Amino acid sequence: MSITALLLAGGASSRMGTRDKLLEDVGGTPLLRERALACLASCADRVRVVLPPDRPERAKVLTGLDVDIIYNDGADVGMSNSLRCGVAGLEAGAVLIVLADLPDLTTPDLDKVMRAADAHPLATILRGADATGKPGHPVLLRQKLYADVMTLSGDTGAQPLLRQYKADTVLVPIGAAALRDLDTPEDWAAWRADRS
Repeated sequence: MSITALLLAGGASSRMGTRDKLLEDVGGTPLLRERALACLASCADRVRVVLPPDRPERAKVLTGLDVDIIYNDGADVGMSNSLRCGVAGLEAGAVLIVLADLPDLTTPDLDKVMRAADAHPLATILRGADATGKPGHPVLLRQKLYADVMTLSGDTGAQPLLRQYKADTVLVPIGAAALRDLDTPEDWAAWRADRS
């Protein structure tokens, strides 16, 4: 089964004030580029990145990487539009949705969810989860859900589908990385403090 990793980086980063969270430094590399490199190192067949058209510096940090860039012209109408843009025209057997603001997800984490899809061929959705079983990211959707994705709207992302297909979902334990996103300067400060 072919899998495309879909890195969602089309949001406005509005809770960061004047800073763009996806350009924050992570070990000497902008977060967005570091996340794209993690996806490229995974067993995904292709990597597709959704970007907003009004943030050229995001595209710039991806220079030289073998990724397909899709521009989300409706970033202001919510996360669902980014998801629809990323899935439109996709022919892969599954898509692995990776949020660009989850810095602790590793390439082995991504691979673990993709490999679980082979081990659970009847599961419609596979999701990373923390040690307690709380579902998080990344999220793998099989091709049969693409049409459903195209009907999503608002700022809830894939949540309606995740609720609808909960009984057909397999949770893949990967730890706290499945849930830790960094949306505010305070989030970043706490994350950096934990790593120092």
